[in-house]
Amino acid sequence: MKKVLLICLFFLAFSSYADDVAEGRAKADVACALCHGANGIATLPNAPNLAGQQAIYVSEQLRNYRSGKRQSDIMSMIAKSLTDADIAQYAAWFSAIKVSVETP
Repeated sequence: MKKVLLICLFFLAFSSYADDVAEGRAKADVACALCHGANGIATLPNAPNLAGQQAIYVSEQLRNYRSGKRQSDIMSMIAKSLTDADIAQYAAWFSAIKVSVETP
């Protein structure tokens, strides 16, 4: 019985994470893509690449912008309206992007 419960919890957690990735991607396409690129590779010289960043890092930075602990004219304004669920979804999406290095 314990094994069945653990398997169910695993799939429930994975399903929730997959939902967060999908929701994060949809939201990032609207809110983040202009500066950070459609797939997390920045289009502006002063914007960081977010593709492949660890979820905990993205979450922490967004919370810091939201609280005012970290300052940026643009990001502070954007982050003020983010919920914890929004932050988790953005973090899931950017951390799910696979990054590779191509050599010439």
